Amino acid sequence: MTDSPAVDRARIVAEARAWIGTPYRHQASLRGAGCDCLGLVRGIWRALYGTEPEAPHPYTHDWAEETGEETLRDAARRHMPELDAEPLRRGGDLPLGCLILIRMRDRGPAKHAAIASGPHTIVHAYSGHAVAENELPEAWARRIAFAFDFPAPAG
Repeated sequence: MTDSPAVDRARIVAEARAWIGTPYRHQASLRGAGCDCLGLVRGIWRALYGTEPEAPHPYTHDWAEETGEETLRDAARRHMPELDAEPLRRGGDLPLGCLILIRMRDRGPAKHAAIASGPHTIVHAYSGHAVAENELPEAWARRIAFAFDFPAPAG
């Protein structure tokens, strides 16, 4: 994993932390009013780049479970450089400000998104909870499916 000097990792983490306390709201993406894990990432993207590169399709709470499609991974790959997630699954330090996608079940699709705020901490929105910064549980760390860097700003 390389650390691109053009990506302001501290700004990504500061923006993620600015969302802490935002209530969980399925499909929402408005700091202070409500968001889900994807909405948190979308809000950070807007703060960094202005507009979102694509609008998400409406989704239910059980999206992707029926088909097993890696919807989050595919969207992230269209817009973000991918990182090697294997060292992260083995307990390696999370690259500050990276996006991680987690499988909530061992064989299920990646359905949870979080921003690395420290070597073993994340900022995330989780159903039934407000956006929070937490230690990454070992059970979740071993189910990190994918990791991505935010792209360098244009210009």
